[in-house]
Amino acid sequence: MAVTAKMYGNALLKALSKEIDFLVDTIKVALLVTGYTPDQDAHIYWDDVSASEVSGTGYTAGGDTLVGKGLTYDGPSNTIKLDGTDTTWSASTITAYYAVVYVDTGVPATSALICYIDFGQNEISSNGDFKITWHVDGIATIVAS
Repeated sequence: MAVTAKMYGNALLKALSKEIDFLVDTIKVALLVTGYTPDQDAHIYWDDVSASEVSGTGYTAGGDTLVGKGLTYDGPSNTIKLDGTDTTWSASTITAYYAVVYVDTGVPATSALICYIDFGQNEISSNGDFKITWHVDGIATIVAS
């Protein structure tokens, strides 16, 4: 599944106030169940969404650490792109409807949310790989206009 994320409203505010350093901080990708209802304005920290986290074989609570992180700026389109290596939970049995990208500070109440991905349906792995293939344009794009 190739996906692109929607930014949480406070993510840019948190970045500009130095609460999020995408390249330096531990950034995690966590999976959420169908019952989660995204709220780009009210959901600010991991503790706002963690009750909707999936559980399953091959999945660790809190999600997986994003590796290969990168930030790029494209002048002609005035966009900043957040990117990382595709995320895979191997030999897993998981059912998820959403993924959330967030800063893991070790304290849920201070772990700022960055963006979420709506798969549009339950994605399921059954003793196999659950893989998120990030969009060719990156995990998320911020438009500076």
